Amino acid sequence: MIRLHPNQMYINFFWLEMESSRIRRQWLNLLVCALVLLEGEGYIIPKTLVQNAVSKGAVCLDGSPPAYHFDQGFGEGINNWLIHIQGGGWCNDVTSCLYRKDTPLGSSYKMVDEVSFYGILSNEQQYNPDLYSWNRVLVRYCDGSSFTGDVEEVNSTTNLHFRGARIFSAVMEELLAKGMRNAKNAILSGCSAGGLTAILHCDNFKTLLPSGANVRCVPDAGYFINVEDISGAHRIEEFYSQVVSTHGSAKNLPTLCTSKLSPGLCFFPQNVVSQIDTPIFIINSPYDSWQINNILASGAADPNDRWHNCKLDISKCSPDQLRIVQGFKMEFEKALSVVGDSPSKGWFIDSCYTHCQTESQVTWSQSDAPHLANITMAKAVADWFFGRSPFHQVDCNYPCNPTCKNSQQADLKDHPGM
Repeated sequence: MIRLHPNQMYINFFWLEMESSRIRRQWLNLLVCALVLLEGEGYIIPKTLVQNAVSKGAVCLDGSPPAYHFDQGFGEGINNWLIHIQGGGWCNDVTSCLYRKDTPLGSSYKMVDEVSFYGILSNEQQYNPDLYSWNRVLVRYCDGSSFTGDVEEVNSTTNLHFRGARIFSAVMEELLAKGMRNAKNAILSGCSAGGLTAILHCDNFKTLLPSGANVRCVPDAGYFINVEDISGAHRIEEFYSQVVSTHGSAKNLPTLCTSKLSPGLCFFPQNVVSQIDTPIFIINSPYDSWQINNILASGAADPNDRWHNCKLDISKCSPDQLRIVQGFKMEFEKALSVVGDSPSKGWFIDSCYTHCQTESQVTWSQSDAPHLANITMAKAVADWFFGRSPFHQVDCNYPCNPTCKNSQQADLKDHPGM
C-alpha cells in the first residue's frame, strides 16, 4: 500500500485535477468534431518505435520503447527538419506516475498507431506555407518529466522507469541517422509540456546538428510561470520541485540555473530562458487556459468551485475574477521580460483564452486565425526564422483582440500534442 505524506496530498490532487481536465477535453472533442472540416482531411502518419532504445534504458514509464511519427520531407525541404514534442503534463511522485504508466502518456504500447498532422506539422502549402515540405516529426511523450529525468534504479514493485533524458537522446540519435545530421534548417518545437521540453532542451538540440545549420526553438504554450494561486499558495512551485526530485532531473537542467537556484525553480522557463544561446521564439497566451485552470485557480485553491464558470469561459468571469486574471497577465509579462528583445529572440503573445495554438490550422495559419500586428503566428515565426523580420508582440488586455474568436474552439480539438 502506498501512503501519502500530508504535504503531498494537495499536490497529488493538483495532478489528478490536471488529468481530469485532460479527460474533460477529450469529451468536449465530441462536441466540436465539426472543426475537423475546418482543418481539412489531414493525413495519417504511422507510429515508429525506437526498438534499440530499450538496450540503452531509454524507455517510457512502463519500460516500453519510445515512439515518434515521421513524415519525410520533399523538394526544397529535404534537408530541413521540424521536431515537435507532444504535451501532456507531468507526474510528481510514484502515485501519479503509476497512474500514467498504463496510459498513452506512460507507455508506447497504449498509444494509437496512427495520428493526423495539422498546423505546424501539415504537409499542405496552403496551411503551412513555409514548413510544409520539411521533414516533420511528432515525438510522443511518455516519461512525465518533459524529457529531463534519469534514474538508474528501477523499483521492482512499481517497475517505474524515470528515463526521460535518455529518451530524448535516443530519439534524436535515430533521427540523425535518418538524415537529420545533414540538416540545413531545424526547429525544435512542442506544445504544453512539450513546449517546456523545447525550452529546456533548446541548446542541447542545437549541439546535435551541423555547426552551420540554422537551428532555432519554437515552444508553444510551454512558458509556465511561478506565481501564487488565488489562495496565496505556491502550489506549482512545490509540484515542480516534486517532479524534479522524483525523476532525478537536476543533472539535466541548465547548470547556470542550478548553480544559483534550487533545481525545482530551474523547471520554470523564466529562470532559464535568459541563459539559452540558441535563438528562441515564444508562442503563448498570458490568458493560457491551462495555467488559469491549474496554476492560478486549481481545485485545491478553490474548494468551493467558485471559479468553475470563469475557467470554462473567460467571458463568464465576475469583475473581481477578471481583475485577478488581468493580474495574472501582468505576472506573465513580467516573467517574459527576461527573454530580451534581441533579433534572435521573438514572441507572439496573443490575448486568446486558449492553450496550444501551433497544432491547428484554425490558430496557426488561417486568414481568421489570431493575429498580432495583422500577422498570423505562422508568418511571424517564418519571418523570424528566415531573418526576414524580427517579431516581438504582446497583445492588449482581454477582450481586445477580435481575431481570438476561433481559438477557444480550436483549443477543444484533439490535436496530436495533447
